[in-house]
Amino acid sequence: MRMITTAILSFTLFAFAAQDARAELREEQDINAGLLAIAVADKIRRSCDEISGRLWTARSYLNGLKKMAAERGYTDSEIDAYVSDSDNKAEMRKLRNAYFHSKGASNLDHASLCKLGRTEIAAQTQIGAFLKAK
Repeated sequence: MRMITTAILSFTLFAFAAQDARAELREEQDINAGLLAIAVADKIRRSCDEISGRLWTARSYLNGLKKMAAERGYTDSEIDAYVSDSDNKAEMRKLRNAYFHSKGASNLDHASLCKLGRTEIAAQTQIGAFLKAK
């Protein structure tokens, strides 16, 4: 019985620690800005036939963000839990769509996303670095 109680207590503490880490990761502005750039580029490349993604560049950048988080003390499981969390995904979509709106585009208008993608590529932004005109 004591072993079961210890296991339950350990699991509960781990769950709270992971939740705290996700909350702290939410505050890492540079990491989240990087995740947003990837989310914006991903939506553009999936919506625009004229633009493809530089998937290796994006993967390398994403690995750099993960390394940055690890250097700040987050574990792989905490990082994965944060990125996989449905609430965090919904928040990222909201931020992505707000970015589109701020640039005169819409996540529902493929032509506006193509135009934004070409603009990002031409301006050599971080988002543009993840995209390539066909």
